[in-house]
Amino acid sequence: MLDRLRVPGLGGWSDDPLWASFYDWSVEHPRAGGAVWRLGIGSDLRKLYDAAAEIGRQPAGSAVLDIPCGGGVALRGLRPGQGVRYVAADIAQAMLDRTMSAAHERGVADQVEPRLADVGALPFADGEFDLVVSFTGLHCFPDPHRAVLEMGRVTHAGGVLTGSALLNTSPFSHGGLRTLPLRPVGRLSGLLGPSATRDEVQTWLAEAGFGDITLEMSGAMGYFRALKR
Repeated sequence: MLDRLRVPGLGGWSDDPLWASFYDWSVEHPRAGGAVWRLGIGSDLRKLYDAAAEIGRQPAGSAVLDIPCGGGVALRGLRPGQGVRYVAADIAQAMLDRTMSAAHERGVADQVEPRLADVGALPFADGEFDLVVSFTGLHCFPDPHRAVLEMGRVTHAGGVLTGSALLNTSPFSHGGLRTLPLRPVGRLSGLLGPSATRDEVQTWLAEAGFGDITLEMSGAMGYFRALKR
C-alpha cells in the first residue's frame, strides 16, 4: 500500500529511507531531537514520550499492536518483564529488523512479535488487542480513513487506540507554514500520504466505534486517544 512514485535517492518506506533513520535518531536524542522537532514542525517531542508511556501501563497478559512500528521508537514504553504480547507490525521487513534490533538493545525482545502487515488489511482478528498504537504513522498511509477503521476493528471493547500524525492544518496555525515544503516532497517520494484534518480523524475514530476521543495539537502534530465502545 505504501509503494508510490519515488523521488530518486529518497526511497519509499519499503526501501528503509534515510528519513526513517533520521526520525529514529531524533526520538532517541531528546535534547537535539527535541530542538529539531520544535524548529521543523513546532512540536514538543515530549508529547510522544508521554503517549508511548501508556504501553508500559498495560498489565501482564495484555496484547499490544504497534502499527507501523518503523524502527521501534515506541518500544521505549515497553518494560522488561512486563509480560505483554507486543506485536510490532509494518509493511517493510527492513523496519521489522530494525525494531527487533532495538528490542534486543532494550531487553524486551522476548515480548515482541514482528509481523509483516498492511494497515489497510490487518491480518488480525476482530478485537484482538487491548491497546493499538500508531505513532507518526497516519500521515504515511495512502488511505488513512481505511487504516483507522482497520485499527478500530482489531481493538476490543474497552481497549484504547492512541497515536500521532502530522495533520493537515492551515498554513497560519499549528506549524502549518513550516510543513508546507515537506508535503509535496513527501508525497512524491512515497513517504507521505494525503493525511487528514483533525476533524476527519475525530470523525473516523467515531465511525470506527470509539468514544472519549481526545485530539491535542502540538505544532503540526496531532496526538489522539480514544476508547473503543
